[in-house]
Amino acid sequence: MTGRKFRTALALGSAMLAAAAVAPIAAASTTGVVWERCPDGSPQGYACGHLDVPLSETALSDQDTDGRKISIALAKLPATDPAHRLGTVFYNPGGPGVPGRFAPKELMASLGGKFDLVGFDPRGVGASGALRCFTDPRQLETLRGATGFPISAAQDRAQVAAAKTVTDLCAANGDELMGHLSTASVARDLDRLRAAFGEPKLRFYGKSYGSVLGQTYANLFGDRVGALVLDAVDDPINWSTGYRPSDAAKPFSFRLDAFPDAQRALESFLRSCAAATECAFREPGTDLLAKYDGLLDRLHRGPVTATDPETGKPLTVSYQDLVSRVHNGLLDTAKAPALARFLQAVATADEGVASTADATIPTPVDSLLGGAATLCSDSLNPRDPRVWAGFARVADRSGRGFGAYDTYKSLPCATWPALDPGRYTGPWNRPTAAPILLIANRQGDPETPYPGAKRAEKALANARLLTLDTYGHGSVGKSACVDSAAQGYLEHGALPARGTVCPPDRGPFD
Repeated sequence: MTGRKFRTALALGSAMLAAAAVAPIAAASTTGVVWERCPDGSPQGYACGHLDVPLSETALSDQDTDGRKISIALAKLPATDPAHRLGTVFYNPGGPGVPGRFAPKELMASLGGKFDLVGFDPRGVGASGALRCFTDPRQLETLRGATGFPISAAQDRAQVAAAKTVTDLCAANGDELMGHLSTASVARDLDRLRAAFGEPKLRFYGKSYGSVLGQTYANLFGDRVGALVLDAVDDPINWSTGYRPSDAAKPFSFRLDAFPDAQRALESFLRSCAAATECAFREPGTDLLAKYDGLLDRLHRGPVTATDPETGKPLTVSYQDLVSRVHNGLLDTAKAPALARFLQAVATADEGVASTADATIPTPVDSLLGGAATLCSDSLNPRDPRVWAGFARVADRSGRGFGAYDTYKSLPCATWPALDPGRYTGPWNRPTAAPILLIANRQGDPETPYPGAKRAEKALANARLLTLDTYGHGSVGKSACVDSAAQGYLEHGALPARGTVCPPDRGPFD
């Protein structure tokens, strides 16, 4: 269906549902939210605050079980069309471990401008009760060795040891918070935010991990689902347990099976490159996938020194650097020209000497570890870290480099010392008061694969998948067709026709 036909059909559907549309309402009062000055350096136009929530509670009880509270930091971006304001949309950007207080202002336009946007830092992240594992700044060096992915047996042994050191530090220094960071606990916080803002039903936009949060909320609080837009959708069953008992023996990041989609995104990028004279990696008459594989072969033997095409400075590039840069470059087609320049710089690079001068510790560290606690609380994983290497080799057969990159993301879960007793692992098909809109990219998503979104559509009790015909991670803001669908759904409950495929507004080298 073309974008024009789709918008026409959506307009007709919206007209039919006009009687059920929400009338414009004034800004709701809040109960329990403490409003305060935004931190220095915050983006302009937001109102900041926090809501105190129980540290611990069960899925079946609304009672505080231990008396301790934590504060959930939040920020509100007022509707840009206040005369037609329809309520509040809550926001999660993904992760886990990513702060989400300040919802992007561009998202306001994509969702229609008739809703206040409320973002929040999930518990354990950013300004919401960060998890602290380190007592000495020198311990941060251990974290450097625990991230990334190895390509040799010696590197694997070193990474396993480093990951175990980090999880031991968390066991020794982390407090009660570490055992209450599952997505189910975040979903209960989200429900308290909904109530605090006076919303009888939840409207929510969640991207990537935000789709897991949305699906968890829908199955814990199905009668409170108003409109959930879940963009870049993860499969909740593979995220948590897998489909078979034997899946518990596989790392959850292997179960998610994103590496074949990363390979499909790469091949889509290379096809666009071959057809675009603007693509720096283009070489007429050359198989660009073979050219790329040649880079991997070369880097597997050792790093090279390239000239950074963006800064003009020398840049040491290892095998892992290349895979990571390519993976990140495939998250958005707008990055295609820069990715092509980087690949060509590596293709013409001199042999180099390995250097760690540009290596950095992921920051902020506390949020990173809070995200790890969420991942490891949510999912079943092997308890023997030595098995990750074998799964990485298997994964690399479907997406060279991407397989190991993905598989090792969950290595800390092998020795993670705490689980959330209130975590949720299914069922995922509990009834909801309203259908759920899922959105995914069918030419390859390196983080949340398209087949996983299709499985999520089947797993949920009432969901509809809208497809964007491109590669990348996330669809809202990249297609007028997708944005129109999201707006119609949030404002009127109108869903696109089953099987609808939207075109992107622009291609990788447009």
